[in-house]
Amino acid sequence: MNPADLQLGLPSPRALAGFRIWDSYFTPSHTHPGPNGGDRLITDIERSLPAIRKGRFEKLCLFPHVGIGTTADSAFEKLVRAKPDLVLRPFNRWPKLLLGMIQLNPNDVRASLDALNRWLRDGPMLGVYFPGGGPGALTCTHKNFEPLIRRIAELKGVIMQHTWNKTGGKQGPGESTPAELATVAARFPKQQFICAHAGGEWQRGLRAVRGTPNILVETSGFDATAGFIEMAVRELGPRRIIFGSHLPSRSLGTELAKVTAANIPAAAKKQILGQNYRDLLQLILKRRAIE
Repeated sequence: MNPADLQLGLPSPRALAGFRIWDSYFTPSHTHPGPNGGDRLITDIERSLPAIRKGRFEKLCLFPHVGIGTTADSAFEKLVRAKPDLVLRPFNRWPKLLLGMIQLNPNDVRASLDALNRWLRDGPMLGVYFPGGGPGALTCTHKNFEPLIRRIAELKGVIMQHTWNKTGGKQGPGESTPAELATVAARFPKQQFICAHAGGEWQRGLRAVRGTPNILVETSGFDATAGFIEMAVRELGPRRIIFGSHLPSRSLGTELAKVTAANIPAAAKKQILGQNYRDLLQLILKRRAIE
């Protein structure tokens, strides 16, 4: 047998291809793409390609920094503002593989609104990612989010919010929890939100968002635990769950097995692994087709 054909506990290549996997949480060089604007990011993506091919992924979404203060590197921020085409390097190199959602900085509303026009209205990005740490982080209930969410809704963009519950309480001023995201989402019932990592402590996270139908939960970022996907399907329904791999910092097998090994119908696995994310992106894709 060719070693490349070994699946190491994964479903067969044919089964994986049949799921049509779209990964909503691809994080190569997530906090910084490299001081020259992207070499570290490109290298990280190249290192991820064997796992991407092994998993038969169709698409992956990453979260580029666009020079609005989402890193602590002032030289990098200045470079990207001066040369915005650097942001597009990975998308130009892998145009059929990669999708993008820019990282926003709600601490700087003006710069974030300008970025929405540059990258969503006039550019190729499909939505935004609000980080949970670093200089761009701010708790999602802060008033600065309101004008940003309104503009994202006008552009039909997707919103992903990093969420995490910690046993000892919040350890950073910019962190958000699923309960806080539910408060925000209730004020914007027509806008869809993705709750990244289901809050980490997933039982608590699922209960926090189950009464807010415009929130979907993303599956990555915490160790696989029996019962997570089953509870999510039971509490939310399969249409409110979106697969994320957190590659390359998480295990391909671990993250995929959360869904593929779950005791749920095959149709629900297919929804979670790709169809739900494709459906979520249709609003912005249709807007662009009309324009």
